[in-house]
Amino acid sequence: MTTSSLTNSTGSGPAVTKPPFVKGLDGIVAVQTEISAVDGPNSTLLYRGINIHELAEQASYEEVAFLLLNGHLPNRSELADFNARLVANRWLPAPLYDLLRSLPRDSVPMEALRVAVSALSFYDPEIEDISIEATQRKAVRLIAQLPTLCAAYQRLREGKQPIAPNPRLSHAANTLYMLGVELDPDFVQAINMYFILLADHGMNASTFTARVVASTQADLHSAISSAFASLKGPLHGGANEATMRMLIEIGEPERVDAYIDAMFAAKRKIMGFGHRIYKHVDPRSLHLDKWAKKLGDKVGQPKYYEISRRVVEAVQRHRELYPNVDFYSASMLYYAGIPIDLFTPMFACARIAGWSAHVIEQYKDNVLIRPQSEYIGPLNVHYVPIDQRP
Repeated sequence: MTTSSLTNSTGSGPAVTKPPFVKGLDGIVAVQTEISAVDGPNSTLLYRGINIHELAEQASYEEVAFLLLNGHLPNRSELADFNARLVANRWLPAPLYDLLRSLPRDSVPMEALRVAVSALSFYDPEIEDISIEATQRKAVRLIAQLPTLCAAYQRLREGKQPIAPNPRLSHAANTLYMLGVELDPDFVQAINMYFILLADHGMNASTFTARVVASTQADLHSAISSAFASLKGPLHGGANEATMRMLIEIGEPERVDAYIDAMFAAKRKIMGFGHRIYKHVDPRSLHLDKWAKKLGDKVGQPKYYEISRRVVEAVQRHRELYPNVDFYSASMLYYAGIPIDLFTPMFACARIAGWSAHVIEQYKDNVLIRPQSEYIGPLNVHYVPIDQRP
């Protein structure tokens, strides 16, 4: 990267040195964080220094959420207290159900939930308090409420009544329970693992968006609402939905090669492949691969997993591209009974812990995030009266 200069607009005086322009801020360090470390060359992801592989295989989402918010794993007493607070805050204010009922049945779930998260701010008793202590409490409320919002919206658009949270169930199990999905232990374990793997991931688009909003000293709900808007796009959270629709469109394993060849010939993006940071294996995909196969065999529909494996082989015949977190999570969520257009909301249910942790970290050492832009338009243009314009 090099700096450049621009003669001032009058044509006289010294040139003004500008910072370098980096498209997409690629490689630019905008934040120092203690929350998570993404090491692309070594395909490593750490939460507060703990390797994601250890957490995915051994931890509960509740432990990981506590870890991200508080900087250490909870002891038994701390975990019991944290679980109790999550359970106590799963309920939604009654007006939120009325809001969800008023939305069009064909609303995109991420848009509906963005509106609902914003509306929750009206009923939070500490909405204007951005102290660390109040934001910690609001974070717990949002982590607890988000699965309830997702499940209630899904049930209502199916013409069914929402299912009340079950205080005896874990976070992952309660999420499936409220959706009306079978509480098979493998489904619960898979969703718990998915929530852990997606809980945070460095300075991704939605997290950066949340920190920019937080840097203005806006409240947590405002920051999270903005993160929702950023997560909706197919180049971020929406890639899991697009991946599953691709697998369904392919339909049969024997159609994979022709489909992928045609995609490359048309220079179309294949969803679920490649990553801005990881140039080789996305460490999260290893666990999702295993669970996608396990659930596919369990429900007697291994076809989509087999299509996935063949897609990987077909893609790699063209280019050295690797599956990212969205690729195998698509078929795994599908097998677990999650509706396709609810995949991205499930992503949000996981990432809410990381988003909240980053907002809190931003508040602790805040400076307004305000990068510069590089003007590349014309100079010395003069105003032309309207009757002299062509």
